Amino acid sequence: MALQDKYKQLTDAASAAGITDLAVREQDGVLYVDGTAPDGAAKDNLWDIYNQIDPNFASGDLVLNVNVAVDAAVTHAKVVTESSNLNIRKGPGTDQPIVGKAAHGEVITLVNRSNDLWWLVRTNDGEEGYCYAQYLEPQA
Repeated sequence: MALQDKYKQLTDAASAAGITDLAVREQDGVLYVDGTAPDGAAKDNLWDIYNQIDPNFASGDLVLNVNVAVDAAVTHAKVVTESSNLNIRKGPGTDQPIVGKAAHGEVITLVNRSNDLWWLVRTNDGEEGYCYAQYLEPQA
């Protein structure tokens, strides 16, 4: 089965969600989906669909590189780890690759409170991903 067929539900949902600059390409056995989501809920929905198609994201044949357009209403969160940096992950789960780190005490942009466990964040350096919510404290 071609990857574009396997992930048709996800790419259709990306189009329907209004993902801007949507680019879907297949290269070396991997399907790349790039773009900008209008909000965190749209991005979270894509991850939910991905997990339905490929439970636990085990096959490694999709790279979902969708960032969220941040609006003026976003808030911030402070990293409240004991002393270490906080991992920022590509998707919501410890099985997802680490795409960056936020320093202990750093205040980062809170894009979306995806669920009770994982929040979508962006650092001042522009790294976007999911952090374990237990280590974030919302800021005014």
